[in-house]
Amino acid sequence: MAMEMPQSVYALRLKNGTEMSGNSYGTVCVIGLGYIGLPTAAVLASKGISVVGVDIDPEIVAKISRGEIHIVEPDLDAVTAIVVANGRLRASLKPEPADAFVIAVPTPVRDGKADMAYVGAAAASIAPFLKRGDLIVLESTSPPGTTADLTRRLTEMRPDLRFPTENDTAPDINVAYCPERVMPGRVLVELVENDRVIGGMSAQCSARAEELYRSFCKGGILLTNAPTAEMCKLAENSFRDVGIAFANELSMVCDKLGINVWDLIRLANHHPRVNILQPGPGVGGHCIAVDPWFIVSAAPDEAILIRTAREVNDSKPGHVLAQIRAAVAEVKKSHSSPTVLLLGLAFKPDVDDLRESPAVHIAESAASWHDCNVIVSEPHITQLPPMLRKNSNIRLATNVDEAIELAQIVVMLVNHRSYNAIAADNLKGKLVIDTRGVWS
Repeated sequence: MAMEMPQSVYALRLKNGTEMSGNSYGTVCVIGLGYIGLPTAAVLASKGISVVGVDIDPEIVAKISRGEIHIVEPDLDAVTAIVVANGRLRASLKPEPADAFVIAVPTPVRDGKADMAYVGAAAASIAPFLKRGDLIVLESTSPPGTTADLTRRLTEMRPDLRFPTENDTAPDINVAYCPERVMPGRVLVELVENDRVIGGMSAQCSARAEELYRSFCKGGILLTNAPTAEMCKLAENSFRDVGIAFANELSMVCDKLGINVWDLIRLANHHPRVNILQPGPGVGGHCIAVDPWFIVSAAPDEAILIRTAREVNDSKPGHVLAQIRAAVAEVKKSHSSPTVLLLGLAFKPDVDDLRESPAVHIAESAASWHDCNVIVSEPHITQLPPMLRKNSNIRLATNVDEAIELAQIVVMLVNHRSYNAIAADNLKGKLVIDTRGVWS
């Protein structure tokens, strides 16, 4: 029986498993099969392009080769199963010759600066396979100048090929930067519908990259130069970080003054030119919690507001921990060994992504106190992450209602939809700390 696409992914419905894209790229090699690389590889393959997905993790490669996925993302499992079954997507531990190479590897922050080691390793891995006419697109979030640096590295690795400069109208290899702009939980839809910014190392590079993205992107494609495209991604996430910082700082002020911040925000947002965001326990994920530091490191004397917003958001988990600490002290007056239930570990609702999650930091810190028992609930994982498994004072709940019954303190950290079923009666007699405004 032929597999059918889920109706919710209307832009990716496949006829006999693929749609022909009509572009000149017969084969694309995607380096990195994580939260961005795998969906991008699957979408490209769904358009009739032969895709080789590369990852250094043998378990990930084996799983994708079976038509399975290793992340939680709506409808990605169905798309991946189809394109693997029809041979359009193959997973590999090493790159192969292709017409285009898309680099989607991590760029973590270490000591406030971008660690570009993964990008460098990806460049070295594809260098032997490059030939005249190939396209290289960097999607990894990067500081301004990274695409130019990548081009210089490849020039040194392959002196037999001519790489682009600003005035080179016909390089052998085309290089461009195109940042992802998707939201976890809507990746497949937004890969297709969102506008994309492409910054080429030359006009020809931009045009060649545009052709690739036109194979699946229905949104607008905006062309610029590489450093502007790099900065655009950082600016977008820094703008959001500043807005969240205002909400988080407001929540801490309101806590001190005894004001319900959720009521305050609701009332203030009735002003026609005010739209205060919702506070939380901090900011996590691979973008907003990381990208602003790239700007700060590039221009430390000028990025005053951006740095301050990052510091405010980084301080919020400490504020929540202080609330939990106070609740533990209160319960210990009548209970020698309080149990704290933390609801949610992901960085945002309804995903399994724990990267930079403030909830994980809160759980790790609370478990280290050893004067309370810590239970965590996270419906999208089956085992605790490594940094939590090492502590015997914390365990993962298998049933949230049973965990609530055991706890004297309940902390809402991530408002997953599944928690909507928690009955208010179950919380009676417990100290509740609601960082998401679910019960406030």
